[in-house]
Amino acid sequence: MLRLQMSPVGLCFLLFFSVLVSHWEPGCCYANGKVTRACGSMKPHHGGASGQTTKSPYQLQTNTSTFSPGDQIKVVLSGASYFEGFLLQARDAARPESHSAIGSFTPTDPDRTQLLTCNSQQGSAVSHTSDARQTEVVVFWTAPRDPPKEVQFFVTVVAHYKVFWLKVPGPIIYQHGATPHPHQTTTTRPTVPPTPPSILPGPFTSEGCGQSKSCLMDPPGCDPEEDPHCFFMSMSTEGADKTSVTFELSGPAEGYVSFALSWDTWMGNDDVYLCIKEEDRVSVSAAFVSGRTYPEDQSQSALSSVSWRLADGSIQCSFSRPVKLYNQERFDLDQEYFLFLASGHAQYGEIRKHHRQPLISRGRKLITGPPQVLKGSRSPTIMKIHGTLMLLAWMLTGSVGTFIASFYKPHWPNQTLFGQKVWFQAHRGLMMLTVILTVVAFCLPFVYRKGWSTDAGVHPYLGCCVLVLSLIQPIAAMHRPPPDSNRRFIFKWTHSSVAVITEGLAVAAMFLGVIQTSLTLPSPWATHVLIGYVVWVASLRVALAWHTHYYVRKSLGSDEQQAVLPKQILQSHWVSITKSLILVALALVNCALVTALLSSIADI
Repeated sequence: MLRLQMSPVGLCFLLFFSVLVSHWEPGCCYANGKVTRACGSMKPHHGGASGQTTKSPYQLQTNTSTFSPGDQIKVVLSGASYFEGFLLQARDAARPESHSAIGSFTPTDPDRTQLLTCNSQQGSAVSHTSDARQTEVVVFWTAPRDPPKEVQFFVTVVAHYKVFWLKVPGPIIYQHGATPHPHQTTTTRPTVPPTPPSILPGPFTSEGCGQSKSCLMDPPGCDPEEDPHCFFMSMSTEGADKTSVTFELSGPAEGYVSFALSWDTWMGNDDVYLCIKEEDRVSVSAAFVSGRTYPEDQSQSALSSVSWRLADGSIQCSFSRPVKLYNQERFDLDQEYFLFLASGHAQYGEIRKHHRQPLISRGRKLITGPPQVLKGSRSPTIMKIHGTLMLLAWMLTGSVGTFIASFYKPHWPNQTLFGQKVWFQAHRGLMMLTVILTVVAFCLPFVYRKGWSTDAGVHPYLGCCVLVLSLIQPIAAMHRPPPDSNRRFIFKWTHSSVAVITEGLAVAAMFLGVIQTSLTLPSPWATHVLIGYVVWVASLRVALAWHTHYYVRKSLGSDEQQAVLPKQILQSHWVSITKSLILVALALVNCALVTALLSSIADI
């Protein structure tokens, strides 16, 4: 069998590279905004995807409704949610399908926007320069010398690769003196009329899951008919043409249960459906979440066949909605989404901020494909890796490394490893591995959240402090003065003090980390494990500190003898064996505690 060996540095680099690759999505050549090929149709060539039919969450605005040849018009593209790409043009409002862009644009932010040449006219279109997320673009459009009497702006906006709104019409501006003409408007399709809710005749059941309906359950395999604490969601199509979907939702009757359709694994900019307990009845509605805010525009206009049940300690609701809804901010159900199943406390219809960490199921098309039982996770894989690396760094390698430096310098006095004392090589190796694990783990939340988290409390600030102090330590160690220098004691106490502060901050960050919504470990079990770890390490430190500063000095006779600790006492046979056993016990118990937490992370 071929066996491969890899250094810790190589292993960490490979792990970090694998995480980045797992979050990469194909973007063709359009991530850089070079979309001249799409000048005519304005349609992105993203894997054959078609544009959204729902109302666009993005809009165009101009600073004027009239113009003259040569005028500069301010054009603003904005939206309540992020977008990754866009293509903006101005066309003759009387002939919008002519594919001829007119005028020229001037960007205000060349780092985020760039000019394109459409129809051999330089600067006649503007697009993005990368797939960096943004919510607003400001450009200036210059009217040509011989413009049409009416000019209309059009934009295609890409929210996320296959999710885009094609050729969204913007405002029409008119030449001075031109008479505005009425323009054809988009035909609106009737929305689904709301129906009065009814009472469910009985509880939902998991029977038929994977056969006649798709289901998402937490804990896996639970049955809402028998277990009021079962979080349950099912969906099934109606009719031979599959034009409608029926949803069932169930959970504990403590406030509300809900699910959301999301383009990613991060809550925000999602299509949300809620069942909220309001005293002795249930309110069923659809809403939209823009960012990490309360649901907006709660309405029942898109729902039909609404029914609910509030009994036996559970809240249950059922409703139907069409696969496609026109001119509403609802997602089409023939796309692939991530499913969020969430619950929490509510009072008189108002959802409180604190809620249960959502159960996330990986995206799938809700209509096509056979029914199945979906598997969910409450924590994204990348955050599991983050937690794993931090626990390994500060409950194992960092803890043992600082322990050796504190109490084992006189140990193994006549043994060396690669030309240095054994304690020093062990300490240096463990702490360098700790720094590497910390750096890699620190980067992962930024990859997951695509920026700074404003909802994680003090935890990320503690993480920043731990990272900075961890990097300072090896840099300071490389510039430490020689052993016989008068400044050596300054380095010694500074280095030791920073180590104590860093380890303390890391422990505090771990206590806060196990209760984060992106990595919810069993509570209060995980906290109790960390308390056990702190008590265990603190007990050993106190015992060895007492041995060093009390027992050894007491065994010496006079004050003059206390000035120099005899090596024969420090290195006596029984002391050496005892301290070696303590070090082994520290490593084994720490490994057991870390393993317990890692097993709970794996079970999330």
